[in-house]
Amino acid sequence: MSTTICPPDEPAARKREPSFLESIVGRRGGLRSILAQVEAVAPTNATILITGETGTGKEVIARAIHELSPRRNRSLVTVNCAAMPAGLLESELFGHERGAFTGAVSTHLGRFVSADRGTLFLDEIGDMPLELQPKILRALQEREFEPVGSTRTTKVDVRIVAATNRDLRQMVQDGEFREDLYYRLNIFPIFLPPLRERKRDIPEFVKYFVEQFATSMDKTIDTIPEETMRSMLSHSWPGNIRELQNYVARGVILSTDGVFEPAPLERCEPAPPENETSNSTLEDKVRKEILAACQRANWKLGGPRGAAARLGLKRTTLFYKMRRLGITPPADHWAD
Repeated sequence: MSTTICPPDEPAARKREPSFLESIVGRRGGLRSILAQVEAVAPTNATILITGETGTGKEVIARAIHELSPRRNRSLVTVNCAAMPAGLLESELFGHERGAFTGAVSTHLGRFVSADRGTLFLDEIGDMPLELQPKILRALQEREFEPVGSTRTTKVDVRIVAATNRDLRQMVQDGEFREDLYYRLNIFPIFLPPLRERKRDIPEFVKYFVEQFATSMDKTIDTIPEETMRSMLSHSWPGNIRELQNYVARGVILSTDGVFEPAPLERCEPAPPENETSNSTLEDKVRKEILAACQRANWKLGGPRGAAARLGLKRTTLFYKMRRLGITPPADHWAD
């Protein structure tokens, strides 16, 4: 027995345009109740907090909310709050005036202004520096803020959708996240279960990804052996949908003769985390800001006057970013 991938039907003369929800893979299985929540809340202006493990599709749900809302003809603007130090993130969100800080050679409007009358998706909100959270709270409550280096108040009409893979409630108890901001974000919570709890969605995901990658690689794959599907159903997928997607992509590369034949699952490691930055320009900005803070702190990373405090980061977070960006202290500063 095997799964046969059928080609899509020929378009009918008066075929109805599918809604965005109908294009989401897994909508007939474990996502059915979640998509019902999306349909209910999307037409409102309620702030939404999407939680779930990495790779469960939080950004897809955020896009669905935007596409089904009255704001769909405006921009959906995405910001990864884990990708930048506090100073750069504040400037990226709220903008800055020319000369507000070293390197600010021109005025920058920021993502809140870009998302005016649209939707702002704050991904990885749990990694937002604590000192920046009051300004986010004010922007949510009052719909206004001041750009960095400015006394001018900017008013915006932005719908906020936030997402995180962290336990914000525990972070509030640990003093790592503001309680008032948590309750302001958690007006309408949506939880995305991990793929291991959505086994019945896996065949649909596999068929979708096989078709997608086969088309992009100019291959023809029309059969998925039953044994292959069984092994994928029994796998725990710690990297969730992203891991499955990467596994299928590698499988399509290896497959021949129209049969999907991926590598054995025990040799397939979970997908690595996504890069924190989406382009080299942003990564260069982050690297320069971290280097500048380290040099100002004489390469002392911890403590109240250390580089981590200057950047609004935890010491462990700064270590991680330095490793990822290839930043190493001078030899005589390794003791810190």
